[in-house]
Amino acid sequence: MYADKKDDLGPVSATISQDRLFHRCPLGCSNDLQTSAITLTEGPLLRCAMCSQLLSSCTRGQYELALRKWDTSNGTTPAVQSVARFQQVTERRLRYALRLRGRLFPPPLRLLDVGCSSGALLAVAAKLGFSPSGVEIASKAAETAQRAGFDVFCGLLHEARFADESFDVITAFELIEHLNAPRLLLNECHRILKPEGVLIINTPNAASWTASVMRECWDGFSLSSMGGHVSFFSPRSLANLAGQCGFRVERLETRRVRFAESHQVSPIMYRILKVMGEVLNIPASLLNKGHDMLAFLRKM
Repeated sequence: MYADKKDDLGPVSATISQDRLFHRCPLGCSNDLQTSAITLTEGPLLRCAMCSQLLSSCTRGQYELALRKWDTSNGTTPAVQSVARFQQVTERRLRYALRLRGRLFPPPLRLLDVGCSSGALLAVAAKLGFSPSGVEIASKAAETAQRAGFDVFCGLLHEARFADESFDVITAFELIEHLNAPRLLLNECHRILKPEGVLIINTPNAASWTASVMRECWDGFSLSSMGGHVSFFSPRSLANLAGQCGFRVERLETRRVRFAESHQVSPIMYRILKVMGEVLNIPASLLNKGHDMLAFLRKM
C-alpha cells in the first residue's frame, strides 16, 4: 500500500508556507513529517514515518474555508432516499454499544453526539430510548437541531464544560478526519464518559484498498468536496491514538471497496468497477482494508 512505501517519501520542503495546518504529527509523534507521493490541489499529503498518519498540507485558511461547507440549516441531514439506510446503520451501531454496556434497553443511559449537525443521529438515539445531547460548532445546523427539541450546545466539546463522567455513550461520526488536534477530543471524551463508557468513531481508512488504488482521485482525501478532511487514519494510527487517550479497542471493522467515483469514469466502466469492489468487500473486511472504518472504544 502507498502508505507503507518508504521509498516514496522525502523531507518536506522548507519553502512550504509557515501557515500550513500541520507541522508535526497531531497524534504526538516526535519525528518530522515527510511528503508522500499523493499530491492533491493543496499539495502533497504529509506522512508521519512513526505512526503512518496521513495529513493534508493545506494552510489554516484553506482548512477554515473548507469547514464552512457544513454550516447550513440542513447540515448533514441524510437525503430522503438515504433516510432508511441511515436509521438502520445508526440503530445497529447504537445497539452494539448497548451490548458493550451490558444493557438491552438504554434508559437512563445518556448519549452525546459530538458533531451532531442538524440532529439526525439524536433522533435515532431518542427513538431507541437514550437521553441524547449534542455538540455542534456550525451554528445554523445546531439551531436546526435545537428547534427540533434536542439539547445541543453550539461550540467545541471542551467549551460545553460537561461534568466528569456524564455520559454512557459518545458518538463521533465522520468527525476526527476534520480535526487538527484529535487528541484533545479523545481526552475530553475520556473525561466525560462514565467508567467503562463507550466511544464510537467512524472515519475513512487511509490504509484501505480504495485509498491505495485511487490515491489522489479518492474523494476521502479531498479537502474541499468533503468539507475539511485533513487527517487520515489507519487501523494502526487510530488504535495508537485510542491507547494514548485511555481507551481500549473493543471492536474495529472496515467495510467497502471502491475503485472510482461515478464522475470519474463512464457509466459502463463505473458499473464494472463497482461489481469488482463488491466482490472484494468480504476479504477487505477480513483484512481491515475497507475504506469505511468503525471503531468501538471503551474507557479504561
